[in-house]
Amino acid sequence: MYLLPLRAQVLIDQEATIETKNLYQNLFKLQDKKALLFGHQDALAYGVTWKDVPNRSDVKDVVGDYPAVFGWDIGGIEHQRSHNIDQVSFAKMKAFIVDRFEAGSINTISWHMDNPQSLGNSWDTTTAVASIIPGGKNHQLYVQWLDRAADFLKELKTKEGVYAPILFRPFHEHNGGWFWWGNPHCSPDDYIKLWKFTVDYLKNKKNIHHLIYVYNTNNFQSEEEFIHRYPGNDYADMMSFDTYQFAKPSPSKAELEQSKKDFTALLRNNLAVLQQYAQKNQKPMALAETGFETIPDPTWWTQTLYASVQDFDICYVLIWRNHGLKKEENQMHYYAPYKGHPSSSDFKNFYTLPNVYFGKKTKALNLYK
Repeated sequence: MYLLPLRAQVLIDQEATIETKNLYQNLFKLQDKKALLFGHQDALAYGVTWKDVPNRSDVKDVVGDYPAVFGWDIGGIEHQRSHNIDQVSFAKMKAFIVDRFEAGSINTISWHMDNPQSLGNSWDTTTAVASIIPGGKNHQLYVQWLDRAADFLKELKTKEGVYAPILFRPFHEHNGGWFWWGNPHCSPDDYIKLWKFTVDYLKNKKNIHHLIYVYNTNNFQSEEEFIHRYPGNDYADMMSFDTYQFAKPSPSKAELEQSKKDFTALLRNNLAVLQQYAQKNQKPMALAETGFETIPDPTWWTQTLYASVQDFDICYVLIWRNHGLKKEENQMHYYAPYKGHPSSSDFKNFYTLPNVYFGKKTKALNLYK
């Protein structure tokens, strides 16, 4: 065992707040001790059968504890809307973020930004990136959108004026083709220019110093694929990817087993490639989004998710949101168990694993000190 140079473990923002610096150093310590923090998207805002119930969480209903990591999305902030893309009030989101920071948990933010060329949503793949980088015809519009996001980010502070550190994960899953910033829709150079401009603008022009910048892809086969549009170590603090398990509705036992086998192989390959690169470049790493919609496998938590990640040094895993019934499609959309769900018993077993951390154990870690 050898000590790596300390400089490599420094945030890209040299003026980062002390709480942000401390959190970053503690992410490395979490990895060293193979501590896995559990996260959930929109955990406090709604659940499978409820919305806007103070202090409620589907996760808490099952295990009596909150997640350790809370995911949020600011899609819609660019238009100064009152609610985000998933109908979460921005005012409530601010309160949730500060509350969870004060409770010793971690907050992470993604941004399903609308298409600045067509003004369609994130999934409108009209070519847009070249138009918003410096010199592009929509650059000033993008600057305005960043200003609006910056205003929101600057309000994420306690009554004493302490900023809540944020793991900021913009332009995520960029090697896929479903978002306008995705791989088929802009060149690597333009994506990197967009990323660098965004970081420089928020950090240097807007003087926002409580962000940890998270680079994020979807699945990849190799290091070359993972870093295809990587902006460089001076522009990213953390490395992550998203991957989900899929199966047909009401899968048979054989179909479920095949789905598990495929997902496990994919996830472990992603983690093996990422871990080698992240360690080489001294960046913490995370499984930023994952899940199995409706969790049809009753032992998914311990036998698939934990079994797949336990050998790797990731500091957190975040499960996607519990929307509930999608009326247009007459289909349930959720990724964490609710009280009475068939996987609840296994989720409780997952909760009690010694190196899995939810809210209470995470508070004792004092991640901001």
